[in-house]
Amino acid sequence: MGNILVTGAAGFIGSHTTDQLLAAGHEVLGVDNFRTGHRRNLNAALRSAAFRLVEADVAEPGVLAALVAGFRPEAIIHLAALVSVQESIQDPALNQRLNVRATELVAAAAEAQGVARIVFASSAAIYGDATALPIEEEAPKQPISPYGEAKLVSEGILLKTTGRGVTVRCHRYFNVFGPRQDPASPYSGVISIFDRRYREGKAVTIYGDGQQTRDFISVHDVARANVIAATQPGIVSGAANICTGRATSLRDIVAVFAAHYPAVSPPLYTESRPGDIIHSLGKPARAREQLGFVAQVPVAVALGELIETQ
Repeated sequence: MGNILVTGAAGFIGSHTTDQLLAAGHEVLGVDNFRTGHRRNLNAALRSAAFRLVEADVAEPGVLAALVAGFRPEAIIHLAALVSVQESIQDPALNQRLNVRATELVAAAAEAQGVARIVFASSAAIYGDATALPIEEEAPKQPISPYGEAKLVSEGILLKTTGRGVTVRCHRYFNVFGPRQDPASPYSGVISIFDRRYREGKAVTIYGDGQQTRDFISVHDVARANVIAATQPGIVSGAANICTGRATSLRDIVAVFAAHYPAVSPPLYTESRPGDIIHSLGKPARAREQLGFVAQVPVAVALGELIETQ
């Protein structure tokens, strides 16, 4: 078992990834500045002797270099980021610092200390408004936000290190959902927003007819993909969609919530919003071929867990 450093460890995906690493017997150093992460997400991890948490900003020069030099990880799972599309538009300099500059520092620290692998939280946002479905990794990269642009640039930064002895995996997450996703976050997915509304006993609002679809994937599956990429032998560098390859409509999602909350009023339908993507679906073949990863948690099962555990 090895030493794994996780940036953004107190975040939604970071905390689940940390939990799975610890369950697999690894030593984990978690780093988070708590800008959007929450210490409560790591309650279980903090009870483990194999876990140490450092409150620090990985975009600050010298911070990550010192942590990597001291901990000597076999892999870095880089999940820390500015996660709000809207904030990336409003504050381009902050987006550049937290998403691009932080990635440059991760790459530099890994190369300097001989870290074997980097696993990076990229995003399907790099594809922009892709119309050819399912979306393959070779699809045109046309991000429509500074956030998506930063993820694409960061992939390029990291993949350049592959020629210098570092194995890099760029994970293009699709619509991740599950426990610990903050519904108050500006980047919160529609499922966590629906979850909050139903818990409050309030009807949800659907823009359009509800037939729009997404490739929703459980955070447990996403965390498992991260662990595989960071720890399994024989992994090669590359980028892959982390998705299910199955389309789920908003009406399907509402049906599950309605079954658990029969007293809540039916959804309110209103006009579609300009620019909203109607359908999004990823092709998962490359992750299966290169990582042996296949999403295992059905959306309805993951939704049931979310409803019952929060």
